[in-house]
Amino acid sequence: MSLTVQDLGAAVRDARKQQGVDQLLLADLAGVSDRFIRDLEHGKPTVRLREVLRVLDALGLTLQVVPR
Repeated sequence: MSLTVQDLGAAVRDARKQQGVDQLLLADLAGVSDRFIRDLEHGKPTVRLREVLRVLDALGLTLQVVPR
């Protein structure tokens, strides 16, 4: 099963909500715009990987790449 941008966005949204963090605070913690957080959580396919990794780091998450 392949991870989609929508799956990644949903995982970020779920982790953010579980931690009680709103989009504005997460954006501030990750050094990105709140618009970026909204785009990421809605699965926009053109989000930048560098910023995605900053958001994941701010949430204490990591992206793991494994062979199919």
